[in-house]
Amino acid sequence: MSKKKEIRFGAIIQGVGAHVGLWRHPDLRVDASVSLAFYKSQAQVAEAGKFDLVFIADGLYITDQSIPHFLNRFEPITILSALAAVTSRIGVVGTLSTTYSEPFNVARQFASLDHISGGRAGWNVVTSPLEGSARNFGKPHPSHSERYRMAEEYVEVVRGLWDSWEDDAFVRDKETGVFIDKSKLHLLNHEGEFFSVQGPLNIARSRQGHPVVFQAGSSETGRDLAAKTADAILTEHENIEKAKAFYSDVKARAKAYGRSADEIKIMHGIGVIVGRTQEEAERKREEIAKLVTIEAALDHLGRFFEHHDFSQYPLDEPFPDLGDLGSNSFKGTTDRIKRIAAERKLTLRQVAHHAVMPPGEFVGTPEYIADLIQRWHEEGAADGFMIQSVTPTSLEEFVEWVVPILQERGIYRTEYEADTLRGNLGLPIPANRYTIQTTGARS
Repeated sequence: MSKKKEIRFGAIIQGVGAHVGLWRHPDLRVDASVSLAFYKSQAQVAEAGKFDLVFIADGLYITDQSIPHFLNRFEPITILSALAAVTSRIGVVGTLSTTYSEPFNVARQFASLDHISGGRAGWNVVTSPLEGSARNFGKPHPSHSERYRMAEEYVEVVRGLWDSWEDDAFVRDKETGVFIDKSKLHLLNHEGEFFSVQGPLNIARSRQGHPVVFQAGSSETGRDLAAKTADAILTEHENIEKAKAFYSDVKARAKAYGRSADEIKIMHGIGVIVGRTQEEAERKREEIAKLVTIEAALDHLGRFFEHHDFSQYPLDEPFPDLGDLGSNSFKGTTDRIKRIAAERKLTLRQVAHHAVMPPGEFVGTPEYIADLIQRWHEEGAADGFMIQSVTPTSLEEFVEWVVPILQERGIYRTEYEADTLRGNLGLPIPANRYTIQTTGARS
């Protein structure tokens, strides 16, 4: 456990990039999204930088207009298992849907990853916002509110399954022939609105008790789910004021649910472009911007609004009134896009370019980036930051140029504090619910 509040970092590994045009950059290998060597290299760079975690995003529905990285990429559990084998301290975190998967399978998958990694696994809980996902699973797409009710019950079921075995249940006494203490094996017997799960899970708890649960909802419902259930939250905001408001709101909600504010870590996603001078950084940004055609930008924007066709509107007139479009998909994101467009009186062209560029203002010299990160952290906008690679060398430059400055200032680790993800994030190991009942301790 850290003795002082230090900045946390995660690296989002996204193959050919979250930026829709990055694949066109001459220095980026075009097969990066399905290259184990690329993912291994990025994970090891992040671990050399003492990052808390690497993160693999995912989705279950694509069209021919999806971001290039989405079209051809690894399934998270598979690639995270491979990365766990070539790293030793950094956390391995991935996305898996609560709408289009089963709690028992997910509990087993992440418990297995937690054992493979030695207690470094994390699960990013998503509800799969796009209606098209339903067509890949032969079932109707639930409403926004129903998906979040389902997710809350889902997380409770998974955590219950992770507690199937008390920590000392496996005796493994060769002399007596006793493999388990049967009194320390527990059935869940869950019967809820959405799920009926008996249990027990066929794998024990790991060294960190439970994998760390992440959540990324920014709507009212999403914030509430995160405050109730998450160990860490992934979020993005366009400026420090919005980030501080979100941070305060979620921490207050967590307290209202009887949790400590320190029990939930808020990680802010930033696209970092570092240059030796401000001019060099701006030049890199412009180079990336030029890789995106307006057609690609409109396609990318349309994805958030249920793959809406924005090519039907005039580019240089005010952003169109879309009503409730997007409210059953990326609600937090679409609400933010609409609000920014209205507040700044942006045209459709401006909104489309804004949507494809890296979030925030983290473009500049190493000292400038370090100053911004320190300010956001110290003023209560974020507990940590998720670094998105928006140039082919973003992560390497951040680790080489920015990390040492933060270390010199004493606000970022020089060595890992622990060998589990919970230990490095400063999160407690959750007690087994059945051990609590047995000992009479308070839950």
